[in-house]
Amino acid sequence: MSSSSYLNQPAGGEGDVNTSDNRQDWQNQHLDGASQQLLQRDSDSFLHQSVSTPCLAAVRKVEGLWIEDVAGNRYMDFHGNNVHHIGHGHPRLIEAVTRQMHQLPFAPRRYTCDVAVELAEKLASITPGNLAKVLFATGGSDAIEIAMKIARIATGRFKTLSFWDSFHGAGFGASSIGGEQMFRAPIGPPLSGALHVPPFGDYRNAWGVREGSSQLCLNQIRYVLQKEGDIGAVIAEPTRAVPYVPSPGFWQQVKAACHEFGALLIFDEIPTGLGKTGKMFSCEHDNVVPDILVLGKALGGGMLPISAVVCQPELDVTGHFAIGHYTHEKNPVTARAALTTIEIIEQEGLVDNADRIGQQAMRGLQVLQATHPLIGDVRGRGLLFGAELVLDRDTREPANDAADRVLYKALSRGLSFKTTMGNVLTFTPPLITTETDMQRALAIIDECLSEVEKELGLSF
Repeated sequence: MSSSSYLNQPAGGEGDVNTSDNRQDWQNQHLDGASQQLLQRDSDSFLHQSVSTPCLAAVRKVEGLWIEDVAGNRYMDFHGNNVHHIGHGHPRLIEAVTRQMHQLPFAPRRYTCDVAVELAEKLASITPGNLAKVLFATGGSDAIEIAMKIARIATGRFKTLSFWDSFHGAGFGASSIGGEQMFRAPIGPPLSGALHVPPFGDYRNAWGVREGSSQLCLNQIRYVLQKEGDIGAVIAEPTRAVPYVPSPGFWQQVKAACHEFGALLIFDEIPTGLGKTGKMFSCEHDNVVPDILVLGKALGGGMLPISAVVCQPELDVTGHFAIGHYTHEKNPVTARAALTTIEIIEQEGLVDNADRIGQQAMRGLQVLQATHPLIGDVRGRGLLFGAELVLDRDTREPANDAADRVLYKALSRGLSFKTTMGNVLTFTPPLITTETDMQRALAIIDECLSEVEKELGLSF
C-alpha cells in the first residue's frame, strides 16, 4: 500500500491499517492504560484485517457530531463511515426503535409487516423518476450483489463494467466489481465478467490530462460497451468518494450509451444517498435516473444495518428466483430505523443544511488553498468534500506523508476524518453540522497544515 496511515483510505474505500510512526506517536500521547489494554484484547480476539484490526483507539460514547474514546478524548466526527447523517444516537431514533422492539421485534421471512411496507413505499416516493420496486438487505455489499443478480436476469448477460479505484462492498461479487487491490487480493480471480475502466477525475487520472477526463472516461465506457457487446450493467457512484465530481452531462451520456448497447445503469448511492451531497440523492445533481439505485450505510441512522435496492418497475423479473432471501429481509426494527431516519432528514431540513454548510466548507477550503502550498486541489458536493495535498503544484506529486501528519495532528486537536488515495483529506461530516462546527474544523485544518508545512520547509 502506498500509505502507512491507519485512516488512509484508497479511492473511497475502507482504508488501510498499516502502522506508521505518526500513528504510534499519537497513541503514545493520547491513550491511557485502559485503552491500550482494550486494544490488545481486541487484537488478540479478532482476525486481523486491513481497516478494522488492529484498531486506532476504543470508543465509549457517541452523540450527535461527537465521538469520545475510553481515554476521554473527544473528536468532531467528520468521518463516521458515512452512516451518521442524522448524528450519532439521535434521541428520536432511539425512541422509535425501542418502541418497535416492544411492538414487533421480528417478522419471519414469509410474512410481511406494516413498517416494512411503509419503508418500501417511502423509498419509492423519495427516489428520483419512476424507481418503485424495492428489496431490503442487511448491508450495502449484499444490496450491490442483489442489483447485479437483477441485471443478469433482466438482460441475460453476466458481464459488468465499473471503475478502477472504486469500492462497492466486501462480498465476492461486490469486491470483484470494485477497483481496489486490497479488497481483491490474494483471494484469487475475481467474479467472471467483471470489467473495469479508469475513472474520471481531472486533477489526477489515468490519462495524465488536466481537464477533459470525463470525456475520455465516457469514450472508454462507450468503446468497451460496443466492443464487448454483452455487458449487462454499468455500476458506479454518481459522485466518486475520493471525492471527484463528474462534468455536466457525463452521466446522461453514460446512461444513453448503456441503453444503446443493452446494459443497465446501476448507481451505488450507499455513501452519497439520503442528502449527503446536498440533494436527497447524488444523481439528482446530474438529472439522471438509473435503472437501479442502491442504498445503505446511513439508511439505518448509524444505529442498525439495513440496505435497499430500488428498481424501475420493468425490472420486477425475478419472481421465480430467491435473489435476496435474507433472514432479516423485512425486519420491523431495522425498517423502523430506516423509516424514522428518512423522516428526521426531511423534517429537520438536513438536505438543505448539507448544501448550505457544504458551500461554506468549499469556500473555506478555497481560502486555505490560497494560503497553503500543500493544497493542490479542493473539490466536493455538499458534506462530501476534500483537499488533495501535493508537494509541488506543478508536478502534482502526492504528499502522502504530509497527509498522514495532518490527519494525526487534527486528531490531537479533536477532529477526526479520513484520507483517500493516500493524499486526499476527505471529510464526510453529518448533515446536522452547523456553521460553528465547520468554522472550528476549518481552523483545525489550517493549524495542522501550517505545522506540517513548517516541518517540511514548504512555503510560497
